[in-house]
This record gives sequence, structure tokens and C-alpha cells, in this order.
Amino acid sequence: MPFTAPIETYSGRIVEVKIGVEPNVVTLGGENTFPLYGFEGEVPNKPVIAMEVYDNNPVDWVDAVKAPFADVLGDPAAWAVKCVKEYGAEMICLQLASTDPNGDNKSGDEAAATVKKVLDAVAVPLMVYGTDNAEKDSEVLPKVAAAAEGRNIALGPATEDNYKTVAAAAMGFNHNVVALTPCDVNLAKQLNILLTQLGLPHERVIIDPSTGALGYGLDYTYTIIERLKLAALQQGDEMTKMPVVANLGVEVWKTKEAKTGDTAEWGDQVTRAVSWEIMTAVSLATAGANLLIMRHPQAVAGVKKALGAFFK
Repeated sequence: MPFTAPIETYSGRIVEVKIGVEPNVVTLGGENTFPLYGFEGEVPNKPVIAMEVYDNNPVDWVDAVKAPFADVLGDPAAWAVKCVKEYGAEMICLQLASTDPNGDNKSGDEAAATVKKVLDAVAVPLMVYGTDNAEKDSEVLPKVAAAAEGRNIALGPATEDNYKTVAAAAMGFNHNVVALTPCDVNLAKQLNILLTQLGLPHERVIIDPSTGALGYGLDYTYTIIERLKLAALQQGDEMTKMPVVANLGVEVWKTKEAKTGDTAEWGDQVTRAVSWEIMTAVSLATAGANLLIMRHPQAVAGVKKALGAFFK
């Protein structure tokens, strides 16, 4: 008797969020089944890779990851151009590290000027991420939103402590919001409820459930993303049907496996660290992440190859 594999279909669907302006738009979400389960439904948009760009010179980075950007560190516009032209970035994630009040504490006006330079330098869609200091981000992100008017960026993070300010700025200038919560499905849902109650459409919200790197909390992140997708697809939960972003580059390159230099026991650092980033990214893509924020160009190339094989 021939075997017929059981097919399960779902009533829910992840909403599509569009970032950027024509002809350079990326679309997140849209699936009504799980990653690698295209035979049960539709996965119209494969995960998008955004490459990190920092608005300052990240002096704490190890040489293994600084080397590919050695000639552009400290110049975010040139850095973004390099990511797009040399490394094929589909999208840029500009990290406003210089606005950290515990660091350079640069102003919102300075951050807005940097964002404008990056937008003028590259045409690919842009995500702008603050420092997760609610008070400082509340000052900075509205000015960033104004500077990026007409470019439909993703703006974040919006948290429980500043979501009203960030959402108002996004709605005022027609941007998307990245909603950041600790690893907890109910907290993610609650923040989405608060954002949508303000009038922000579901199609303007991206969930950031917090990310752990391979060996440092990846299992928590994987499970949370899966549970968000299950609630959206199986239960039709309106507050979990937004696309998910995994901000993984920063987490991977914090790990000792990525930061430790060449050793007889562990071998070449670049090979090890790049593999760590690839494995983290591919794992989270198979969990259901729609946007992967990555750092090393070799890792980006490896994940692109994997996604090309997984998502036809």
C-alpha cells in the first residue's frame, strides 16, 4: 500500500510587512505554514538578511569581524555602501550605538543626520535601531523618523516603556515599528496589543522577541518564535501574526566561541566564529524568523546559500 504523507493546513496567515520604497522593497511574512513546509501551504517570501552598520567605530569588536570593514569603520554611509555593493546586503540595519547615554551620548539631531547620510548613500531598505534605553530612544527615534520621511524604514526598538513615543513617530511619518520584548510570548502579545490600540496597523509591526546565539539561549529564542507562529497559524491569534526579526549578529559575536582567537583546540577563529553565526541564523530561519540581522560577510554568504536551498 503506498504511503501518503499527512497534510495539515492552517486557517491563520502571517501578515506582510513592507520596508523600503519602490523599486527597493523587501517584504516580510505572508506565509500560512511553517518554514520548510511549503508543501502544506504558501511561503511567498523567504527570510531577508540585513547587514549591521554602526554609527560609530565599534572598538570592542574582535579583529576577525572588523577586518572585512577595516576601511569604513566610523563612516556609516561608506560602511552601508560596502555592505550593499561588495557583500550583497538586501537591507541595512543601522545601530545607533553612539547615542548610548553610557557611551558617546550623541543627540537625536546627530543621529538623524547620520540616518540621512545612510539613506542618501544606499537605496536598499533601512532598519534603524536605538540603544534600548527607553528614555534616550524616545528622544532620538522621533527625530530619526522625521529625517527618514518618505523612505518607509523600520524603527525600533519600541518597548513597554516607550512604545507610545515610537509608535507616534512611526505613524506620523509612515514607518514600521520593531516591537522588542524579553523572550516571552505573552509579553510580545501584550506589546502588540498596546501598539495596535494606538492605531498602528498590524502590517506596520515587526516582532523582536529577543535573540540568543547558538549555545547561549538559542533554544529559548527558537521556542518563542515557534510558539508565536503556532498561535498565529493554528489559533488565528491576531496579536502574533506579525513577522519576526532575529537580531543575531550582536549576540553571536559576544560569545567566547566567536571572540577567542586561534587555538590548538578550537582551531581558526574566523572559521569558528563564522560557523557560529551561520548556525544561529539558519536555526532561527527554520524556526520562523522573517528577518535576520547579521554581521560577518562570510556568514551572510553562507546563510544566503542555505536559504536559497531551503526556500524555493
